[in-house]
Amino acid sequence: MADTTYPLEKTRNIGIVAHIDAGKTTTTERILYYTGRLHKMGEVHDGTTQMDWMPQEQERGITITSACTACFWKEHRINIIDTPGHVDFTIEVERSLKVLDGCVVIFDGVSGVEPQSETVWRQADRYQVPRLAYVNKMDRVGADFFMTVHQIAERCGAVPVPVQLPIGAEAGFKGMVDLIRGKARIYLDDLGKEFREEDPPPAMQAQIQEWRTKLFERLAEADDVIMEAFAHDQKVEPDQIMAALRRATVANRIVPVLCGSSFKNKGVQPLLDAVVDYLPSPLDIPPIQGTDPETGEKIERKTLPEEPFCGLAFKIMSDAFVGKLTFIRVYSGRLTSGSYVYNANREEKERIGKLVRMHANKQEIIDSISAGDIAAAVGLKQTKTGETVCDEDKPIVLQSMHFPEPVVSLAIEPETSLDQDKLGLSLAKLQEEDPSFRVTYNQETAQTIISGMGELHLEIVMDRLKREFKVGATVGRPEVAYKETITKSVESVGKFIQQSGGRGQYGHVEFLIEPAERGQGVQFVNKVVGGAIPKEYIPAVKEGVFEAARTGVLAGYPVIDMVVTLHDGSYHDVDSSEIAFKLAASIGLKDGLRRASPQLLEPIMNLEVVVPEEYLGPVVGDLSSRRCRIVEMTQRANAKVIKGEVPLAEMLGYATVIRSLSQGRATYTMEPLAYLPVPRNVQEEITTRKAAAGTPAGRR
Repeated sequence: MADTTYPLEKTRNIGIVAHIDAGKTTTTERILYYTGRLHKMGEVHDGTTQMDWMPQEQERGITITSACTACFWKEHRINIIDTPGHVDFTIEVERSLKVLDGCVVIFDGVSGVEPQSETVWRQADRYQVPRLAYVNKMDRVGADFFMTVHQIAERCGAVPVPVQLPIGAEAGFKGMVDLIRGKARIYLDDLGKEFREEDPPPAMQAQIQEWRTKLFERLAEADDVIMEAFAHDQKVEPDQIMAALRRATVANRIVPVLCGSSFKNKGVQPLLDAVVDYLPSPLDIPPIQGTDPETGEKIERKTLPEEPFCGLAFKIMSDAFVGKLTFIRVYSGRLTSGSYVYNANREEKERIGKLVRMHANKQEIIDSISAGDIAAAVGLKQTKTGETVCDEDKPIVLQSMHFPEPVVSLAIEPETSLDQDKLGLSLAKLQEEDPSFRVTYNQETAQTIISGMGELHLEIVMDRLKREFKVGATVGRPEVAYKETITKSVESVGKFIQQSGGRGQYGHVEFLIEPAERGQGVQFVNKVVGGAIPKEYIPAVKEGVFEAARTGVLAGYPVIDMVVTLHDGSYHDVDSSEIAFKLAASIGLKDGLRRASPQLLEPIMNLEVVVPEEYLGPVVGDLSSRRCRIVEMTQRANAKVIKGEVPLAEMLGYATVIRSLSQGRATYTMEPLAYLPVPRNVQEEITTRKAAAGTPAGRR
């Protein structure tokens, strides 16, 4: 068993995040090679990388699930999580950023800041994760380091500070200048192992001086020590500059920018140096905040092994040999295998069977993990993603993470009666692993509905059902997850009165139902005064409202963005009950929804299409026919970039269409933007289809 303790100041927990195809997995493979974790570099296009270990990842050349590993560089242990770039798997980025101390955001030097780059940047902002920027693919035609730096400032709202400048670009890219030490690194071989340090090329002196001045100006704005030195015209040593850069990066005031070409093995070692030099250790992160589950008071835990144990379960993975693996980030205290932990969210004790350190899908058994570390536990049966495990005597509930709402649904049916039981169990396991994947049962149609973040997401689910779980299943065509809302305020009365000899049922509620702002969901407000409805029946009324809101009156879709205020009602001393008030609330809400001018909402996507100029006309014409609102059109190298907003319903199966329109040369990416009203003619079409089928629209 491996020794698990390592100095916290020499530990780095980092993520590699980026837009799809910017070079995350290739960079991670190079990091593992140079740190001695791998003896042979794998390539994404060959399907031979260590971090993309799933068959689905190797076949498609994309990352689907975040993979953890650990390596050593300059006496520092670096725990790395390589994350997916495709928007359908954004939950993997979300949960990784929640538990990491820092991250490396990789940008494609040709494409600059792409849509998913902005999304991961916003996710990192949400969790206040310090980051480095690495401009990759500097050897590619059209690579432009300074354009990318400008876009990071403009589109991400950050303060990018180059600490390196590229020497040459495209085919002529051969190294970089270190602005802090004023030295050039020239690579001599294809493996990137042999390089020489020399003075920078004379032709670059003016450019180096300009960017060194900018570096010092930005640092002086962000750091008082450098400001003081500048004010008194003192010489600043490289070590002082690096210390100031570290302080400013950890405080999220600036973002150091590096450059390289991971595929050509140039720039990876300086990137590793920067991870060690500038990204925070667990000790640099503020103490974790949580709440006491009994009193609701705010409490905090310092990143120390002596503190009471607390950790966050951030990922669940099914393993064919050991069963369920629960990935845990330990924030305080110590966790040993064979010990018991307390799930503060569920108020249950669970036993840790064993602890393992992960290297992609390989496991290394360890005795214990301590504050600031990440490992996986075997044996936690009840614990779900986002839940807190802690010391039973000192309970704490940590803030969970944000799970996006699914936007695409499929009806799924087992192929044989033998698959029937296996299907339910397999879907439950997949849902446990992936909180952005949902399984629901439609009572009206007796169908199981699976919902996810996009067509690719559900395609991977179906592939995994077949390969991993050996379940045969058929699916209907993808359906969009519409929502319903209301457009005007109404008063509504709900009564449930039943007299059938003996004790009856009596519930009476009066609501004010009003539209809410977009993204507010359903809000329930209790304004009953004077005991018109006894307090013990209010939770039943609330439950009735939320249950009734799950199926709207237009087409059976969930209702969102409304405020339901309970302001009056009445009860009967003998006949009133919780069930009577729950049913009364349901009747009252449905009645109000019908009269509140209900409206269908559809998911609108942010779309970016990159298309060679010769195919621009057909692609734009096709987008117009899909109700796409084109926001802007820009040039990128010899291609046009179309940005627009388009209803998801119009984009199902678009991958095939765009391939045929451009002979396979155009690419596109989409990510959720908002739910907006459906045009009247489309709404009528959906409701008519629902009425004809006698089922919720589209779920046939």
